[in-house]
Amino acid sequence: MTETLSRRELNKAATRQAITDAALTLLRGNGPGNFTVEDIAELAGISRRTFFNYFGSIEAALAAVTNGFLDSALQQFRQRPADEPILESARAALMQLADPMTVAPLAELFTLTQENALLSRSELEAWDHCTEQIINAARERFAATPGAPVDELYLRALAGSVISCGKAAMDVWFARCGADLSPASLAVLRQLLIDAIGHLGSGFGSPVPPPAEPTPFPKERL
Repeated sequence: MTETLSRRELNKAATRQAITDAALTLLRGNGPGNFTVEDIAELAGISRRTFFNYFGSIEAALAAVTNGFLDSALQQFRQRPADEPILESARAALMQLADPMTVAPLAELFTLTQENALLSRSELEAWDHCTEQIINAARERFAATPGAPVDELYLRALAGSVISCGKAAMDVWFARCGADLSPASLAVLRQLLIDAIGHLGSGFGSPVPPPAEPTPFPKERL
């Protein structure tokens, strides 16, 4: 029974990923507004009905790219030591996402949605949706520490700040690199995400000049 359920969940995850990949492929090739749910379903090898079993709209399917990256970051965060400062855990979680293939879909979606208000808003909603997940992850961290009080204001201010730092890093990266998705450009994006959390952790003290070179991706991951 457990094996059957696991296989079922794996199949559902594979279908969901196929839909998202098809939507991103069509966005890349056709541009915003130039493809339909039926086009996505055909490319993904599913029915129109199956598409709507997973996503309510094309925008939601594309937003799953951003959600996937943020979910990976949260998984890394949850694996950090419980006694580690929470912002250090957030920074370390981002550093673990060293593979360019992890960052690339997030970066590409950002570049492709800048000229479309509906898609841009959908992507922002994906970041905002992550706020509750960050709150829950932080609450879990505090709950693991006996006697540690849980301050809802702190949790929500923290989550909102982390999300804002992520958005700021994306904006600065796009202003610097545009639609460049080379490994060097993605290394810049990764470093900006890390540095933004670093600024938050330092309380936004006096700004320091940016590093001459971004932290490189580990060679074995390239």
